[in-house]
Amino acid sequence: MKKFAIIATLILSTAVVFIGCKDKRDPGRVYMPDMAYSRGYETYASRDSAVFTTDPNDVGHKIFYNNLPPAGTIKRGELFAFTVAADNSFSTIDSNVALSGQLALIKNPLAPLTVADSIEAGRLFNINCAVCHGAKAGNDGPLAPKVGGVKSIIASSPKFSDGRIFYVMEYGQGNMGSYAPQLSREQRWRIVQYIRTLEPKAASATATSAAAKDTATVVKK
Repeated sequence: MKKFAIIATLILSTAVVFIGCKDKRDPGRVYMPDMAYSRGYETYASRDSAVFTTDPNDVGHKIFYNNLPPAGTIKRGELFAFTVAADNSFSTIDSNVALSGQLALIKNPLAPLTVADSIEAGRLFNINCAVCHGAKAGNDGPLAPKVGGVKSIIASSPKFSDGRIFYVMEYGQGNMGSYAPQLSREQRWRIVQYIRTLEPKAASATATSAAAKDTATVVKK
């Protein structure tokens, strides 16, 4: 009897050792798979077309997933969304009092540029803007002759509010497309700040008073 107890103890100990050395990532038997495994789609994972769909008309028959974030959401660390919708009449914005007034009310949400911020903003401008507009925000960039119709930012910016300059980067204008996919909102607002540093001091003061005048006109109405 004593020998049997010793043998049983050895067998049990051996079994415990082998079980303990099992792959720790394997959860073993799962009693509640719906709670253990998410139905959520993993980024870059292949999708089963029999289960997932990108067609809104198939909602109810399959799991709808179109790779886009839910409406109204922003990623962590991102600034709040630009609230002015695109207007196809932007080419005549000077006569569009409502849109012009909206843009005049929008202030740059960032703190004033530090030395480090200014260097980074200049780098972003040179990469994304100077290729057409030139280093001084004119219309003399290396691609300007090939693109055609490139406008001088520095000649127009003193008349424009920060909101209007951002609007152009948000939605594009003329031959210039939107830069929203290439630059974050913070980066675009930094470029707006950098453009202001390229303006003559007298022009910068004029831009500030012009924006204030536009705001006063809208409020009055």
